[in-house]
Amino acid sequence: MSRRRIATIVGARPQFVKAAAVSRALARRDDAEEMLIHTGQHFDEAMSSIFFRELEIPDPFVNLGIAGGRHGAMTGDMLKAVEEVFVTLQPDIVMVYGDTNSTLAGALAAAKLHIPVAHVEAGLRSFNRRMPEEVNRVLTDHVSNLLFCPTQHAITNLEAEGITRGVSHTGDVMFDATLFAKARAREMSDIVDRLGLTEGAYAVCTVHRAENTDDEAALRKVCDFLSQAAQRETIVFPVHPRTRQAIARYRIALPNVMMIDPLGYFDLHRLLASAVRVFTDSGGLQKEAYFHGLPCVTLRGETEWLETIESGWNRLWTSPETDAPRTPITDYGTGESADRIVDLLLGELPG
Repeated sequence: MSRRRIATIVGARPQFVKAAAVSRALARRDDAEEMLIHTGQHFDEAMSSIFFRELEIPDPFVNLGIAGGRHGAMTGDMLKAVEEVFVTLQPDIVMVYGDTNSTLAGALAAAKLHIPVAHVEAGLRSFNRRMPEEVNRVLTDHVSNLLFCPTQHAITNLEAEGITRGVSHTGDVMFDATLFAKARAREMSDIVDRLGLTEGAYAVCTVHRAENTDDEAALRKVCDFLSQAAQRETIVFPVHPRTRQAIARYRIALPNVMMIDPLGYFDLHRLLASAVRVFTDSGGLQKEAYFHGLPCVTLRGETEWLETIESGWNRLWTSPETDAPRTPITDYGTGESADRIVDLLLGELPG
């Protein structure tokens, strides 16, 4: 049996986490060869290199080193560079993750070369086209041949857009990744002791989306909300580099909030393991909060992960607190989503 050549495109830390789970599943197969292509969208130690080490991701076949600039320019540079790599490698299929500029560039480059595209985390919609991520995910879904959906909501969204072929409900590879991290975090991380935190007496916060960081009024509103919440309990805030620059540029104060540098994967999950709640505008962290049994407040006006709202584990910061019961979310699977994706992927490729 010949080995199928799979080109995986990654560029940002959420993609490293998702790709790691699938890469481990691919590595267990003798009929597949994965070639990892790093666009360089997240490039420094705290946002990239540490994830490759901790998550046991194979070294990239190539790192394109493309980062910074406006969305269009960055995506265009990635599109040109990724296309050249595909011409050289001649993969049987290209796999992309999530909703970043790297996702869209990889999908478009493959589609223009008539290489099949597989999209992991397909079908998510915020219905807010002002979000760059929303544009990326919609366009990626419409050029993809295999669409691996984490939830039934995602499948419904695709059906509404006329996409029904190649669609599968696989569960969420983020759950696979969280189980991997939970099993190692307490052994691999001393972050709680290092920060002098009391277990069960702090919250975790992240803010990185452009809608919150690129507008002074929006960022001030978020920071005021966090400062108010910090009067109840300590908030630990690993600060994205772009967010830190914006806070400094606008001279925003965050009293009682513990601002720290970005964390590695095990440090983050060790923090979550002993936290009491999460505040975030990150789609991934909304789910990771649920995986750790933590209530979440989403610092946005909408979320792609409607089931976290419906099950009572999450609320939008614009919505009042409620005492609604929290129920399990079965859509995310049992931690075997990566294996299901690999089975479906290789089952569609000629041997």
